[in-house]
Amino acid sequence: MAREGQQAIPNGMEGEEDTFERDLKEMLDDGPNLNDASSNVQGGTPTRMTASYAGSTALSSSFESPATRTTSNVPLSSPQTNGDFVPKSITQAATKLESLREWSINTFKCTKQMLSERFGKSSKTVDLELEAQIEILRDTQRKYASVLRLARALTNHFFYVVQTQRALGESFSDLAQKAPELHEEFTYNCETQRSLVKNGETLLGALNFFTSSVNTLCNKTMEDTLLTVKLYETARLEFDAYRNDMETLSLGPKDSTTAQRLDEAKRKFEDHKVKFERLRGDVSIKLKFLEENKVKVMHKQLLLFHNAVSAYFSGNEAMLDTTLKQFNIKLKRPNAEKPSWIEQ
Repeated sequence: MAREGQQAIPNGMEGEEDTFERDLKEMLDDGPNLNDASSNVQGGTPTRMTASYAGSTALSSSFESPATRTTSNVPLSSPQTNGDFVPKSITQAATKLESLREWSINTFKCTKQMLSERFGKSSKTVDLELEAQIEILRDTQRKYASVLRLARALTNHFFYVVQTQRALGESFSDLAQKAPELHEEFTYNCETQRSLVKNGETLLGALNFFTSSVNTLCNKTMEDTLLTVKLYETARLEFDAYRNDMETLSLGPKDSTTAQRLDEAKRKFEDHKVKFERLRGDVSIKLKFLEENKVKVMHKQLLLFHNAVSAYFSGNEAMLDTTLKQFNIKLKRPNAEKPSWIEQ
């Protein structure tokens, strides 16, 4: 008999309900453990899900892809997402520490070698021919820098001379219009000053080209070679430092510790020897090419300077223009229009 308020369940329906509950139980057993993820803590006591919610959760989870299920079960802060970060950082720190250690040892040895050489307590490797060429280069750079400074001063002063001549010619032109009794005299002087301004601008173009070329030779080409010389001198200091270190260890006691240190010193000495020999060859090659380039450049520039200055002060306008055309110098007139962006 069914209780009051409840309907009686037919016999066939009772079998279907038992089958449904059994299937539901099997799906819950085969599915993922949802007790931790699906329980809600209220007042410190976990509350179980209802059967219908658990069933729907199990059914929905059974339709999820394996990738989605795996991603959802992994916490965002899990170390699995960046498991290779810790050993990588440790490797980087160890590499930096080793580099700092090598730099400190190398700096100490080089400083010691430099002081020993200065006080005459240590030997020094010297290439007399190469050292002489380096000293000549440094002296040449100082002299070329002096020429460049004077050429810039001449160009600057002459620029103001040309500007003064232009202003003077404009004043003569204005007075020629306002003083009829001296119109002819003022006109002659105005034309003379304008001719001087035109030739002066031509000479300024030659002077600017000369100073630009000498500046490139002195502060770029020579400076690049001297930079290689500085690297060579540093390599020479390191070479002598490790050579003296190896010689000192070879004279010490012949125990296992000293033998190990001597082998390490020999290895580092050979490495610095290769570096020293390579840079010495680079310096020799650069000095050779620099000398050839210097002769070629200065032959052209000195010829330009001589011809331009001679033509200007002799009043030979045709020769002055020919000189600029010979060296492919293009003048920028103050009143000329600027080229369009397509021409630039």
